[in-house]
Parts: sequence; structure tokens; C-alpha cells
Amino acid sequence: MMRIGSVIVALVIVLLGLNSMFVVSEGHSALLLQFGRIVRTDYQPGLHFKLPVMQQVMHFDKRILSLDAPPERYFTSEKKSVNVDFYVKWRVADNAAYYRATGGDQLQAAQRLTPIVKDALRFEFNARTLPDLISGGRKDITERVRAQTDASARKNLGIAVVDVRIKRIDLPNEVSESVYKRMRAERLQLANELRFTGQEAAEKIQADADRQGQVLRADAQRDAAKVKGEGDAEAAAIYAQAYTQDPEFFTFYRSLAAYRTSFEDGKGVLIMKPDDEFLRYFGQPAPKR
Repeated sequence: MMRIGSVIVALVIVLLGLNSMFVVSEGHSALLLQFGRIVRTDYQPGLHFKLPVMQQVMHFDKRILSLDAPPERYFTSEKKSVNVDFYVKWRVADNAAYYRATGGDQLQAAQRLTPIVKDALRFEFNARTLPDLISGGRKDITERVRAQTDASARKNLGIAVVDVRIKRIDLPNEVSESVYKRMRAERLQLANELRFTGQEAAEKIQADADRQGQVLRADAQRDAAKVKGEGDAEAAAIYAQAYTQDPEFFTFYRSLAAYRTSFEDGKGVLIMKPDDEFLRYFGQPAPKR
């Protein structure tokens, strides 16, 4: 019986010894409680000791944690709604304040941190117009929101807000549709203006080409008439010179040319008097001297 009692005592001593030791892992910290009251909060990674049974240890992750909240709708200063998708990087800064506010539960910490960030974002978006947000106001917004939420979260939750980032800003579906329609109307108006400008330029080019064509044809006709007149004059001069050299032969040659032209197709019919001047070389081949 005494032997069993000795074994039980030894087991109790071993369990108490094990319960008096705890290990804090790298990237974590610990908080020591005694009957629910905080005794110590500055444990670093390594092996530590505590009073068995009477004291309990709470372990906290000291690494940077992420809060990825669902998109939230906000209104700009001109009362236009936008859907904002954001995330937050945070870590435990004060073990005691963090334990008092959340009981050391990360989920509860994220639930309490989310409205703080949303309120800060709502304030910043309400103070800006939609063009300001689109043209590059995100960086200024995130810096101001991080500073505001960090101060509030440190005081109330023992949390340090490391970073706040806006992933995207979207217009609601109904607003997006109206914006797309307006953009299509603007693009269509611009296309019509370009088309009208092109048509006007084409008409000007066509009119200028027609004018130049008329000028070129008029110049060509003028030059042709001039050349033809010069040719006719030169031909007349040649005829006159030939006529002065042998008038009778010239008259005979002109008559042959007239006969060739009149009877060229072989179907011509002429009705005239036998003594007609046109037939003088038919009845009298030898010219008179």
C-alpha cells in the first residue's frame, strides 16, 4: 500500500514539475496569469518557469497577421457610391491590452479591428470626390487611415496596424452601367465628329481635284487649239506655196483627193450635170494650157 502511495506521489511531483515549465516559440510571446490576474507580460522565446496549477500561460503570435475584409460600399463627397476592397496588416503590440480586449482570440481581434478601419475609410472617402480617388488619392488615403486606426487599435486593442492597402475601387453595377453608357455615347460622338471631319476633308480634296482637273483640261484644250491653229496655218501656207508653183497640178491633185473621198466606200452615188466643174478631169484628162 505504501509502495502505491509512493508511486502516486512521484507521479504528482513529475506532473507538477512539468506544469511548472513552458516554452515560448520563436515569433511568439507569452502572458502569465494567476487566478485570472496578469502577472507578467514580457516573456521572450525560450524555456520559462511558473507556479504549477496556480498560474496559467497565454501564448500570442507576434508575427504580422492579415485581415482581408469583404468589399464595403462608401460614398464620396458628391454622394457617389463606390465598392472598396481592402486588407490590413496588424500584429500584437501590447500583450496585456490585447488579452483584456480580445481574450487572446485572433478572430475576435479581427472582428473588433474591422469596424475601426471601416470608419476611418468612410471618413476619408466622404471627404473626397470620385475623380480624386481615380486620379491617385489612394496612397494618401491609406497613410491617413493607417495612422488613425493604429492609434485607436493600440489604445483599445493592444494592436499595431502595420499597413492598410486598398486593392481596388469599383463602381456599383448600376453605376458602372450608366458610366459605360456615357462612355459609349462620348466615343460615338467623337467617332461621328471624326467621320464628319474626314468627310469634309474628302469633299475639299475632291473639289480641289475637280478644279485642278478643269484647269488642266482647259489648259490642254487651249494648247491643243493653239497647236492645231499653228498646224492649220502652216498647212495653209504649204498649200499656198504649192499652188503658186503649179496651180493647175495643185487643182488636179485636190480633185483626185476629192474623188478618193467621194468614192472611197464604193457605194456613193452622185447626181450632177455632165459639164459640172467637179467632173472636169473625167471628160478632159489633159489639163488645158
